[in-house]
Amino acid sequence: MIVGVHPLAGFDKLLHYRVPDSLRASVHLGSLVRVPVLNALRLGVVGDLGAPKDFPLDRLKSVAQVVHPFPALTPDLLKLARWMSVYYAASLDGIIETMIPAAVRSGAGIKEQKLLSIAQKLKDEEVELLAKRAPQQARLYRFLAQQYRPQNKGLVAKRLQQTAAVANALIKHGLVREETRRVLREAYTDDWSKGELVAAKPPKLNAEQLAAVSAIEREVGHARFGVTLLHGITGSGKTEVYLHAIDTVLKAGGGVMFLVPEVALTPQTVARLRSRLESIAPDHKCVVWHSHLSEGERLDGWLALAAGEARVVVGARSAVFAPVHNLKLIVVDEEHEPAYKQDETPRYHGRDVAVYRAKLNGAHCLLGSATPSLESYANALAGKYSLLKLKLRVDDRKLPHIDVVDMRVEVMRARGMTTLSQRLVHAMQDRFDKREQTILFINRRGYSSSMLCTDCGHVEECGHCSISMTYHRADEMLRCHLCGDERIAPVSCPKCRSPKIRWRGLGTQRVEEAVRRVLPRARIERMDTDAMSRKNKFREILGQFRTGKIDLLVGTQMIGKGLDFPNVTLVGLIDADISMHIPDFRANERTFQLLVQVAGRAGRGDRAGEVIVQTFTPQAEPIQFSRHADYEGFSAAELKLRKDFHYPPYRHLIHHLFRGPNPEKLKFFAEQWAKLVEKEMGDQVELRGPSPSPIEKIKDAYRWQLWYFTRNVTKAIPVLTRLRNEFAWPDDIIQVIDVDPVSLM
Repeated sequence: MIVGVHPLAGFDKLLHYRVPDSLRASVHLGSLVRVPVLNALRLGVVGDLGAPKDFPLDRLKSVAQVVHPFPALTPDLLKLARWMSVYYAASLDGIIETMIPAAVRSGAGIKEQKLLSIAQKLKDEEVELLAKRAPQQARLYRFLAQQYRPQNKGLVAKRLQQTAAVANALIKHGLVREETRRVLREAYTDDWSKGELVAAKPPKLNAEQLAAVSAIEREVGHARFGVTLLHGITGSGKTEVYLHAIDTVLKAGGGVMFLVPEVALTPQTVARLRSRLESIAPDHKCVVWHSHLSEGERLDGWLALAAGEARVVVGARSAVFAPVHNLKLIVVDEEHEPAYKQDETPRYHGRDVAVYRAKLNGAHCLLGSATPSLESYANALAGKYSLLKLKLRVDDRKLPHIDVVDMRVEVMRARGMTTLSQRLVHAMQDRFDKREQTILFINRRGYSSSMLCTDCGHVEECGHCSISMTYHRADEMLRCHLCGDERIAPVSCPKCRSPKIRWRGLGTQRVEEAVRRVLPRARIERMDTDAMSRKNKFREILGQFRTGKIDLLVGTQMIGKGLDFPNVTLVGLIDADISMHIPDFRANERTFQLLVQVAGRAGRGDRAGEVIVQTFTPQAEPIQFSRHADYEGFSAAELKLRKDFHYPPYRHLIHHLFRGPNPEKLKFFAEQWAKLVEKEMGDQVELRGPSPSPIEKIKDAYRWQLWYFTRNVTKAIPVLTRLRNEFAWPDDIIQVIDVDPVSLM
């Protein structure tokens, strides 16, 4: 038996190996194996069964080991990996490594436990005889006889203060049975998740939800590939529509994948899915999948899916590669979120990969959002996707009232910069008095965005990156959020020695401090990546917020979407302008999405919600359209602009980044490369650049960039890849191709 193997060894070649007779039964397409490459054993994935005709077989090496008894990659995942390699201009071995968790690749140990139970029923007099001869054995026997289920061998020995020899003696004589069972290290099985369980009986759907469920069930019932965009305003009950679709698929024997953009959303989603699935069938397992799990949790979740013990996976971006059997439905919640885009090689987009994986499986892909990406919405308008709309909130709840505060007026009133407007302060105090909850959102962590000397204008910048350092007041440190460099904040200007060096701009720490001043009795917590350093900290805080132990939550984007807390009646956006004034054609779209999504956290219970937006540009289109949650109006205006300038979704965008230590050398080679591409591909792509990146230096590496606009990525990328491989790149210049980037910075 000959197999072709993709070694995970830093090169893209299919190598062929013999399979020893002892391993033949366990080698399949997609199996994870260890094979000799040069003088070392390397991991690899079986990508082909057999060898080409006239292939020289005499000197083939043999497969050394099969790591798992079932394939690590299903046939559809192998096809997906090959497509991704071409589309995203990434190495196949790098994509395969991304698809298979590290714990699976390493063959990490499975956690097992030994269980004891009665094997032979003794009469009372027989137990008495045993007690005279071996009192400890009789004590253990009596204990096990009183139990309804097998008991953990180690725990029983500890409880009875016995050695393992006591149990082993009973096992040897056939009185006690010992069995080994695998222990599943499941995530989110604690009290937090239990408190989030939704009612086993589904709530009554309104007319819009019923129509959406019927349409999706028809699509799923066709058992063929299709994509539906579910555009539902915040609080319209999209999750219930998802759950009904999942119910339909599971009853038909299919597998389900549920993707969410942020780890913070996973516990709530898992709790809802598990409670509903358990009400349908108690043996339905729901596996959690994301990067914050322990290696054991990831391994056991993967094994449960690969063995067919679980048919549902819920998780963040990487869950799109889970080995779900008979995959028939993929749900991508909050499909517009940039978090679905991987910012390291391979730079794939989870939503787009989900659509392609659904295509490979003849499955249905359900995209959901209150503010769909313009790419998805344009596909729906063009008829490529089905479009369903939910325009009403459940139980006829009203959308929150949005009040826009002009911070230019507040600055004049306060005679200087101020963090919280009077309107927001009064509203927070009112909610606190009524024992209602508030969320304050600002999409920047730290205390302030920079430190500035008001005498000479000096700004404290990172020595390794072309950005200002962020001031963190909690420990009086300056930190670079790109490279992680840090130093003690100066008390005087390093340039002119003036004591008038001040922080400038806003961050979550500064907002938290301002809130504590105006609400000294309130219970306040901050949620950002600085505060969430400990595993499960975000779950603890959300659990406390859900149960009313926290009055006010200050946070970044991790609390700005998807979460559902009925007692939240006020949401404040501290600086709505942050995302609007960056050099990115998606800036307006991001701002509109952010405002609508954050506003949607208010008024999800019985009480009406209110949103206060603080901005220095109150007349800006994203802010005005978001006041009325007018997605149609905003998308029409924005799509017209995109069409006029031939931006996505009307053409694809490919970003080519060049990094190196010498800026002049970098510029020269970027320009030479651009000339070559213009000559060879001028009829396929429009070039813009090369030019310095907006952030010109990161981690001591200078950065130049080039943009390609094209209508056909699958034709352009192979040519670009061939030219790139043939071009004489210096060793100290690294270049990265990013297809369909979501950030232009």
